[in-house]
Amino acid sequence: MDGAGVARVPWAGKRALRGSVASAEADAMHGEIGDVRLRLSEAAKTAFYDYYLAQRQMEVNASTRKLLDQFRQIASNKYEVNQTTQQDVLQVDVELAGLESRRTELARDRQIAVARINTLLHRAADHPLPPPPAKAAIRDALPSAETLQQIAARTRPDLYALQSRIRAEEAAVALADKEYYPDVNVVAKYDGFMPQDMRAQVGIDINVPIRYRRRSAAVCEAVERVHQRRAEYEERLDQIRYEVQSALERVSQSQRVVRIYEQRILPAAQRSLESAQVNYTSGKLDFLRLLDAQRQLYTQQEMYYQAIAEHHRRFAEMERAVGEPLGANL
Repeated sequence: MDGAGVARVPWAGKRALRGSVASAEADAMHGEIGDVRLRLSEAAKTAFYDYYLAQRQMEVNASTRKLLDQFRQIASNKYEVNQTTQQDVLQVDVELAGLESRRTELARDRQIAVARINTLLHRAADHPLPPPPAKAAIRDALPSAETLQQIAARTRPDLYALQSRIRAEEAAVALADKEYYPDVNVVAKYDGFMPQDMRAQVGIDINVPIRYRRRSAAVCEAVERVHQRRAEYEERLDQIRYEVQSALERVSQSQRVVRIYEQRILPAAQRSLESAQVNYTSGKLDFLRLLDAQRQLYTQQEMYYQAIAEHHRRFAEMERAVGEPLGANL
């Protein structure tokens, strides 16, 4: 009966270095998965504020329809006593038809947002969702760019992935250096055709590394890969600083727009409509001017909620650039 076995014994340290390369590559994959999760989180938040916007604008649409119904009743009353023409009543009907058309557009936008959210949650696209909150709070203060950039340098998973790949390449350099040293194969066999005292045999063979030029080139290549990974890391770090700075500027600008609507535009539009309504009722203003004031308020209310949604979309973009959700304590 014959049998043989071979056990490869690598030079001391090679096995540990191969393990270091594999571990670093696993860490890099973990970082890349984290980056995908960040982008999915941003997409989910964006879809949610699309849903929020459609719902709020539908409410503005409904309240405006009620107001126009009141205007139509006022115009009808004045028409019955010959204080105005039928044109005023017909003009209201045109405005109401326009609002109905806009309502169908908003209902479509809401359903698209619902489908997007459910898709990200791996649910049926038409799965019912609870209504969004009535108010989406806007921060009064924002962190500094320097603070956000420091957080990003610590938390961005793509940076972690690049750091892990640098570790892998550094371990690969050390492993390439070890290739100058031989590996040992321990051979044990049993030869039944040999004399009794020679049937069991144990031996050692050594692969002698004699191609030094090839091994030297492999070391140089591994060192250059380390330099390349480090350059990629520095480039990515600079890009992240830019992303954080630009995202912060967009959030800050959108915040100012929301405040302008709240403090100036909407109050002025509301006062304009109230004044027009009083003057039309007393006969001091024609009906078209009243409708213009109402149309302007409706437009500004829609744009106000659009500004709120845009602010929160930009904030989600900034959180993705930073690499983590930003708590209220920042």
